[in-house]
Amino acid sequence: MDLGIGLPTAGSFASPANIARLAREAEDLGYASVWTFERLLRPLEPVSMYGGPAQPVPEVYSLVYEPLETLSWVAAQTTRVRLGTSVIDALLHPPVVLARRFAALDQFSGGRVVAGLGQGWMPQEFETANVPMKRMGAGIDEVVDAMRACWGPDPVSYSGRFYRIAESELNPKPVQERIPVLLGSMTPAGIERAARIADGLNPIAFSAEQIRETVAAYRSLAPASATVVVRANTTFSVEPLGEKRPYLGGSPEQIAEDLAGLDGAGIDEVLLSTVGRVRHDLVTEIRLMERIRETAVMVNWS
Repeated sequence: MDLGIGLPTAGSFASPANIARLAREAEDLGYASVWTFERLLRPLEPVSMYGGPAQPVPEVYSLVYEPLETLSWVAAQTTRVRLGTSVIDALLHPPVVLARRFAALDQFSGGRVVAGLGQGWMPQEFETANVPMKRMGAGIDEVVDAMRACWGPDPVSYSGRFYRIAESELNPKPVQERIPVLLGSMTPAGIERAARIADGLNPIAFSAEQIRETVAAYRSLAPASATVVVRANTTFSVEPLGEKRPYLGGSPEQIAEDLAGLDGAGIDEVLLSTVGRVRHDLVTEIRLMERIRETAVMVNWS
């Protein structure tokens, strides 16, 4: 398994200088990838999140750097790490526009892009993008299909229920023959969809049992070539945390122990993201990244 790291594109560390520094440090430390995410806006009214009661949207979303422009900036600062989105809410964008942006980034980075896509969940974002939420489901199938058409040979054309692309020349093409598309899914329907239309799955890890079950369900449906990148929204700490510590979080030794427990689970990479959960300064965060990487190697995890 590889290790990836979430860039500080939101919250107290979010700045061009800090994003570039952490990306360079991650590359130097041997991390395989760096990742951004998308939040179109932060409504001031309470919002029901994932079917729960309405509550204030986390304050960390009051400042979020745009994911693909940020990765273009990072591409100029690095040479090796893969550049991923976890995730972009694909339904909020016309597929041809999103495909062109990913292709341009793939060109500027020399073929290092991973297109992590989600459907979105916030009604205010769908309203702002003038996209009905009922497009969820069948709509994401068409988005992925249309994007792949855009990345394919000219002439490009597409005709679906929701999207049309007139027969056209559409360039530049990506450097990669096939930009990998990962779907950020966790429901049974989403896992089935990822196995059917995507190149991989990007689920969130809440516990060892939950993520093993999620990955096993996906592996039972997906081709052997499929990729699983597990996202952990977590916290790094200098000293060990107690029983209520987040899964894949805590001290480097605790994180390494959790990682070792995922051996043989069918996971290709674990993305550690501490956006909005940092308890110390950036220098300490980078030192903890280094200790996590070293400790993971020592326990023969990576």
